[in-house]
Amino acid sequence: QVQLVESGGGLVQAGGSLRLSCAASGRTFSAYAMGWFRQAPGKEREFVAGISGSGITTSSADSVKGRFTISRDNAKNTVYLQMNSLKPEDTAVYYCAAVRRLAWVGIRPVDYDNWGQGTQVTVSS
Repeated sequence: QVQLVESGGGLVQAGGSLRLSCAASGRTFSAYAMGWFRQAPGKEREFVAGISGSGITTSSADSVKGRFTISRDNAKNTVYLQMNSLKPEDTAVYYCAAVRRLAWVGIRPVDYDNWGQGTQVTVSS
């Protein structure tokens, strides 16, 4: 198991940027595939972006392609989500997720078995 703590959320105007961070506990961070998901009020949790343990493979939802970038620093046990050109529809609680699996990126919530508490992102129009 790994413990995850997100940070970096907040209130931003449309067109602005935020960078979310997710710090993980443990000494085998590179063995974990990582993902970012989000959940808006009244909606299901949805995939935003994912990255393999090595960082070589990434995947992102069509709705954020070209605007959001996922990356990781295995030396710091941290995964990032750089969010640019934010839109009001990006408003949600953003969750970091992890699963111990190599050379793989999951895109469904059920693919992951470790979750952070979430951080609120609010984009005003």
